[in-house]
Amino acid sequence: MRFLLCLLAALPVGAFDQSPFENPQSRTVLQLDPGKDNPRNSEGSFIKLKDGRVLFIYTGYFGSSGADDGSARLLSVESRDAGLTWSQPKVAIENHGRRNIMSVSLLRLKSGPIAIFYLEKNSWLDCHVVMRTSTDEAATWSPPVRVGQAPGYFVLNNDRVIQTAKGRLVIPLAFHRSRGSDPDSSRSFDARAIAQWLISDDEGRTWTESASWWAMPVRSSSGLQEPGVVELADGSLLSWARTDAGFQYGFRSTDAGRTWSPPEPTALASPVSPASIRAIPGTKDLLCLHNDHSGKYPFAKGMRTPLVASVSKDGGRTWENQRLLEADPDGWYCYTAIAFEGDAVLLAYCAGDSKKRSHLNHLRIRRVSLSWLTGS
Repeated sequence: MRFLLCLLAALPVGAFDQSPFENPQSRTVLQLDPGKDNPRNSEGSFIKLKDGRVLFIYTGYFGSSGADDGSARLLSVESRDAGLTWSQPKVAIENHGRRNIMSVSLLRLKSGPIAIFYLEKNSWLDCHVVMRTSTDEAATWSPPVRVGQAPGYFVLNNDRVIQTAKGRLVIPLAFHRSRGSDPDSSRSFDARAIAQWLISDDEGRTWTESASWWAMPVRSSSGLQEPGVVELADGSLLSWARTDAGFQYGFRSTDAGRTWSPPEPTALASPVSPASIRAIPGTKDLLCLHNDHSGKYPFAKGMRTPLVASVSKDGGRTWENQRLLEADPDGWYCYTAIAFEGDAVLLAYCAGDSKKRSHLNHLRIRRVSLSWLTGS
């Protein structure tokens, strides 16, 4: 334990190279870089606590490997000044998977407790979602409970779970079939994902699969990976998934996630990299963060750069008011978490360097003016 505390205290917090796009409207407030015995700091999620603190829980790898199946636990940092400054990291939840735990979604349930969802990764044949709750503002957590009982390899991206206005929980999942029987071989894993959704009307005590699931409708090596979901102003749901077809593909539901329309390309031109979409509080608009490969900004094929924010006023059909947040041609910007904090937006994302082969190893939190993003 003493070694762990010394390690966490030594983690680099706050030292970072300034982006050429740093300005009073958009600036980096925290950079968590890898260090000794901490090869990767990766994706996470925000939650606002009742005393005003902003808590961010993320995946912290330990040991020698920062690979997706390397050893990882959940770490946390917090801010007492709306995201301007941040504490040193500490352990939030220890690893209980045979490989790791990762990919956090935090959600304040309508009944009051905080729910945390994340992946428990055991092998290339077994990866599933677990849920825990906290009644003491994330100080302690209930035991992990598996979400969904089907065996297999399921992916829930970070910052993805929602609760609708009427109280239904919706989890967007990518299911990856197995191509072999060796749990320790990545060759057993099929990258071609099927999109599906889990719903719960009792705040996670029981779960039901949506009646719809979808595979990619055209030839694809990716399938429909890493889906997300957002509730629109009219109560319908928009879901989306990353693909290798040059665009995010979208689905819509008018019955609170029970059924979904067939996947079709959206207006979000993109590499095989996840997009993040949230409803902007107090409006009917959506905020999206994605790697824009429409050609408006320079990009290299297949690279997860640039990182661009945009706004939709028509339920995700079109996007406007693009703001360039990161544009390093060697950068690798993805897995964005979004939190609205007064007149600001907190964005947390992987900010690695492809030249240094550290694509997902660096975690950055950026604080951006909401009015600048929306053009209001």
